[in-house]
Amino acid sequence: MSVYGKYILPWGVNLACGGKPIARQRAKIVPRAKGEVLEVGIGSGLNLPFYDTAKVKKVWGLEPSPEMRRMAEGVARKVALEVAFLELPGEEIPLPDDSVDTVLVTYTLCTIPDVAQALRQIRRVLKPGAELLFCEHGLAPDNGVARWQNRIDPLWSKVSGGCHLNRPIDVLIASAGFRMADMETMYMPGPRTHGFNYWGAAVAGS
Repeated sequence: MSVYGKYILPWGVNLACGGKPIARQRAKIVPRAKGEVLEVGIGSGLNLPFYDTAKVKKVWGLEPSPEMRRMAEGVARKVALEVAFLELPGEEIPLPDDSVDTVLVTYTLCTIPDVAQALRQIRRVLKPGAELLFCEHGLAPDNGVARWQNRIDPLWSKVSGGCHLNRPIDVLIASAGFRMADMETMYMPGPRTHGFNYWGAAVAGS
């Protein structure tokens, strides 16, 4: 791994994803988690303070980056949650079928290389009727913004650790066999190419 990828990028991601607008989005979705939770892409642990500790039994934090995991471990020591870290990517979830009550993904589906495989794995480990909670940025509905997302994306993904601006989050979730229980969208403050946000819950279809 390059010096940029090992030392600079993790801190840059933590800073970019730790701002107040994104924190407000986390506060809308993370407290809905319950039971045994799998957080795919726990990153630097920015979601941990938002969990409702009265509802959550345990958090499994899946994160392939050792640098990000070290930051998340520091946060985990400060919250009243049992957190166990899994050192694998989203495409390889080392948990049994039908074993978790909630899966949480926040600003993660944009980055996973094989996002379809990751969503299949998420569906596999969720108990029947359990929820996938998501808060993600992605493809905008406005054609002009979407055209710019498609233009910028090849360069952006190279400098941002594989983050993609133009993934249609709702379509990806539905294509993996999930039924949308609820979803909201909006543009967040900042560049519209980077700020179209989707959040809500989905359950595995029959």
